[in-house]
Amino acid sequence: MTYKEIVYQQDVIEFVTVAVQTCLFLEKSQDNEPREFIDKATKLLPLLYLKTRMLNLPQSTDEEDELMHFVAEEDYNYVEQGVSQILGQDNAYLEVFVDDMRYSDTPITAFISENLADIYQELKDMAANFQTENEPAMYAALRQCLDAFNEHWGQKLLNALRALHALTNKETDDVA
Repeated sequence: MTYKEIVYQQDVIEFVTVAVQTCLFLEKSQDNEPREFIDKATKLLPLLYLKTRMLNLPQSTDEEDELMHFVAEEDYNYVEQGVSQILGQDNAYLEVFVDDMRYSDTPITAFISENLADIYQELKDMAANFQTENEPAMYAALRQCLDAFNEHWGQKLLNALRALHALTNKETDDVA
């Protein structure tokens, strides 16, 4: 199967579309009220998870191109701070899916904004590599994004979604 055949498959196009929508949503998070942000996030994040899990990419045997990274520290911080401001005190949650947790006597705090900024960085770099229309680079970016999903950002997505889901059940006056 050629790179072109892989990167233009229906499931890949759907994944990239949802990834781009997620990036745009996070970049414009400050345009939302807290309730609206939580509502949209709890609908978009499960779709992103599903579309990522639907990908079935062959392992590459070729030497893959060195990928360009497009997300600067300022971009990451903008997304992280935007989500943090929207959620306010509701940004923090207790983390339970960390290996260190079983050895800790104190709760481990995590932040929805950091999880979403980490996911944003992976998705934005992948999507920007797709814009180059260099099919080997597109494939390498897709492969790297999927590997990163399996290694860390898939769990971060689920953790953030769990915390956001808990906020959907809070009284409207209590959120942020």
